[in-house]
Amino acid sequence: MTKRGLRTAAIVAAAVALVAGAGAGMASAAGTAGSGAAAEVCRPGALKVTTTDAGSSQAGMNHEGTYLKVTNTGSGTCAIGGYPGLALEGAGHKAIKTTADHGDTYFAKDPGRHQVTLKPGKSAYADLVWTHAGPSSARAKYLQVSPTGGNAHSVVAFDKEVDGAALSVTAWSAKLPSAS
Repeated sequence: MTKRGLRTAAIVAAAVALVAGAGAGMASAAGTAGSGAAAEVCRPGALKVTTTDAGSSQAGMNHEGTYLKVTNTGSGTCAIGGYPGLALEGAGHKAIKTTADHGDTYFAKDPGRHQVTLKPGKSAYADLVWTHAGPSSARAKYLQVSPTGGNAHSVVAFDKEVDGAALSVTAWSAKLPSAS
């Protein structure tokens, strides 16, 4: 395996560790779905991850943010839950040791772990926030996102300065996380 492959494997393992509890929480939530029939867990190949400002700016007091958007591109209804796994990459997709804090962000309240059912074409959102004014900034070029807590992840462009390679993220939600 190449050096890049080993680094990527290490990052994926870290992302899985970050969201290990998400799968367990989702499994128990799936069993209590109101209709009595739990939606199947979304398969990574059926999910597309992007970032979006969703028409609103998240910037202030050295904080910056964006929304993560995961869309079910499959043909069947499925469910996700918990928190996305995150890892930053630098130029050339070089791994950056990343920390992710789960919960409220500077701009939004955390909806907490819960199941989000996605029909084909529907999306879920998480608020992603970082600061960018400190001397220990990491220059990120890409962001790895593991939406389901498995080994599969998407890599999206993310050309940002991130203090201490530290990110804050809310749990997935059927609607845009907000401050209220």
